[in-house]
Amino acid sequence: MSSNLPISSPYRSTPDAPVTDSERDQLSSRLNLAFTEGTLTQDDYQARLDQLFAAQQLGQLVPVVEGLPPLQTYSNPSIITSGGEPGQLPEGRRAHNMTLVLVGGLALVVVLIAILLVILL
Repeated sequence: MSSNLPISSPYRSTPDAPVTDSERDQLSSRLNLAFTEGTLTQDDYQARLDQLFAAQQLGQLVPVVEGLPPLQTYSNPSIITSGGEPGQLPEGRRAHNMTLVLVGGLALVVVLIAILLVILL
């Protein structure tokens, strides 16, 4: 049987491995999403669900996953998930009091050193 799945896919690389409950849950969620987005017809969706719950080995799931949209393997950057409009930067973070004290203390030390150098030279 020919498949468009990559050889690294567990359905092709370990076809004799047993199907776990977590695998069934994940594929069921993917099928539900594909159906609600309109990429699967009612008949195709039902047929794939039947195959999913009848399968005992990963290799039997190839027809179930074939043609499904790929899984997102990355997370969105926080600037995107912050809820702002496109092109709008999120609010800046507020400085902590400790940071303000350190910066102020460092500025005071620099000023004191400058005054001492002017007096001594």
